[in-house]
Amino acid sequence: MRFSTRRGRHTVGQAGGVSATVLAIAALALGVAALATAAYTDNGGSGGGSTEDVVVETPSQGGTAAPAESVASGVNDIRQSPSEIPTAIGNRPPENVTVDLTTQELEGQLADGSVYTYWTFDGKVPGPMVRVREGDSVTLTLANDESSANVHSIDLHAVNGPGGGAVGTQTNPGESKSFTFEALNPGVYVYHCATPSVPTHIANGMYGLIVVEPEGGLPPVDKEFYIMQGEIYTEQPRGTEGHLDFNFDQMVNEDPNFVVFNGSFQGLAGPDALQAEVGDRVRIFAGNGGPNLISSFHVIGEIFDTAHLQAASEPSTNVQTTLLPAGGASWVEFTVDNPGTYLLVDHALTRAVDKGALAELVVTGPENKKIFDAPDAEEE
Repeated sequence: MRFSTRRGRHTVGQAGGVSATVLAIAALALGVAALATAAYTDNGGSGGGSTEDVVVETPSQGGTAAPAESVASGVNDIRQSPSEIPTAIGNRPPENVTVDLTTQELEGQLADGSVYTYWTFDGKVPGPMVRVREGDSVTLTLANDESSANVHSIDLHAVNGPGGGAVGTQTNPGESKSFTFEALNPGVYVYHCATPSVPTHIANGMYGLIVVEPEGGLPPVDKEFYIMQGEIYTEQPRGTEGHLDFNFDQMVNEDPNFVVFNGSFQGLAGPDALQAEVGDRVRIFAGNGGPNLISSFHVIGEIFDTAHLQAASEPSTNVQTTLLPAGGASWVEFTVDNPGTYLLVDHALTRAVDKGALAELVVTGPENKKIFDAPDAEEE
């Protein structure tokens, strides 16, 4: 996926798998003695001012497979890079913005040895982050790839209008549709497909975030990351190799086999972990596509200095865990004080350890033993 404006271009990095480190750390942090052997075993259940035109291009691109433990030839890497974030808006006036998205259905890596047919925006889960300013006039064009087997659409929670845009974007394969909206309310909002069965489209990967920055923009930080939780409901149990099939009854019963960050089982770890340095101010845009569960988003070993609960404009301070409702979002900020590997989890911990909602933040730099000193800690 490529995201370009007149202000710059960003290219998605490749995603990889869970390292042995994450298993060992999780065993310590989560109190799971047998994580290394049990983590992947199914235990029963399946405003005003002048304007100028800005174009935001998000061409379709499936990517290259980079599964957890080995490279599977011919399988797409559907994981959205957590660092693939558009340039911050800054202090600019409202503009006319154009956003182009393409819906694609493609087979991608779900877990080591397992693949799944995802329904996506631009070939990634979540879809590309859209970033605009309060007061921008946004024209969005949704194209449905001609290879798709289904009608697709888009509902953006940042839109004030019927269906959030879905009424104007029910798009047949090989066609495209457009609509225009004004971004009235600053915040962080979920977007998703809204074609019946809506939960099915979401569970198959059709969700993302749109960030509407306030007048003057967000305060600068050192690092920004993009994380979304989602659920995958399969006919076959976890640990099954080969292609896993969608199970509608599992979804209706709200019993997912997998709960994932950015589309795959513990996929944001090892060589594809989030990276920061000691002293960095970190901002995470966190969302929950659902379609059913509430996420208890937590970073083990950190406290959110500020958390915008349900993406409210006013922050709460000194928050340990923040809730992400299905179809909801937040953004959190904290400063990393010590090096090491920090785990991002849904603190309903079975979802992290057994079902996959776990990622790594690897921090490098000098120790601050006044803040944290563990001389008996095992070396990573």
